Amino acid sequence: MKKLLNTLYVLSETAYLSLVGETVEIKTDDAVRTIPLHTLESIVCFSYKGASPALMGKCAREGIALSFFDPNGRFLTSVGSLQSGNVLLRREQYRIADSEERSLPVAKSFLAGKLYNSKYVLLRAVRDHVMQVDVDALRTASGRITEYMRDLQGAERADELRGTEGSAAAEYFGVFNELILHNKELFAFSERNRRPPLDPVNALLSFTYSLLTLDCASALQSVGLDPYVGFLHTDRPGRKSLAVDLIEELRAPLADRFVLYLINNKIFSKTHFIRMENGAVVLNDEARKQFLNEWQKRKKEELLHPFLEEKVPWGLVPYVQALLLARYIRGDLDAYPPFFWK
Repeated sequence: MKKLLNTLYVLSETAYLSLVGETVEIKTDDAVRTIPLHTLESIVCFSYKGASPALMGKCAREGIALSFFDPNGRFLTSVGSLQSGNVLLRREQYRIADSEERSLPVAKSFLAGKLYNSKYVLLRAVRDHVMQVDVDALRTASGRITEYMRDLQGAERADELRGTEGSAAAEYFGVFNELILHNKELFAFSERNRRPPLDPVNALLSFTYSLLTLDCASALQSVGLDPYVGFLHTDRPGRKSLAVDLIEELRAPLADRFVLYLINNKIFSKTHFIRMENGAVVLNDEARKQFLNEWQKRKKEELLHPFLEEKVPWGLVPYVQALLLARYIRGDLDAYPPFFWK
């Protein structure tokens, strides 16, 4: 259980929430805790057991958003303020998305976080594996990404941002193979490819990005935002554009580092991949099960959130960022604070 920004996150799979007077009672297999409802703006619950009808009714009457997810993070439903009060939040989201002038600063923040985190993933490898990597190549690439970060701030159009981001991504993935320390014959990386992924590294990256996009979409729904309407990525039928916006700053520190962990710790081998007739490389059933098990473990690991300056599990980072984005859109924050990994 974690309380952040007046939002209560119930992470235990066995928790049951009920109304006791003016408090929410959280009962798990080994503990019972209560929190006054008047201190909460929203409750995000990841348990199988859910909540009592009395609590759901109270939240609906008091305008406290109560969102339900399965333990893997898939959004189920919500009660309270999300269906009513947040119509104003979504209308403002749409107005910002329809104005390049207003959406540009938010898009810059997403990409500032992405480039900053990409740079420090490279520098972290230099620090931790100085004898195994090409130090000069990684430092050169990180220096160029720093230059692109400066270019972001001067961009006046969304197309300029996308061009700068593309150049920075080319620098980052141009040295990504240096971060692979073991079994390079199987996990050699030359370029980022997708639809379909053509090698095991890209298969792992694509699968991780897909899962992270789902997590971000669920996080955005939990705060009342429309995951399909973005500020950096344009509208496209079926694409959760705002979720794709939100994962940009999380790709390198969460998704890419997780893939490198799987490879460098020899968790996967050649037997875990299948090459299809069209050349696509995919994970087999055994590999997907192992992958999801490791992914859930990673999401439970804690880090110090740079903006909140509190420890949170990696799995909650998309929810914190979605909440900060919603507060910016409502006017509670002067700017959206991107996630800068340290």
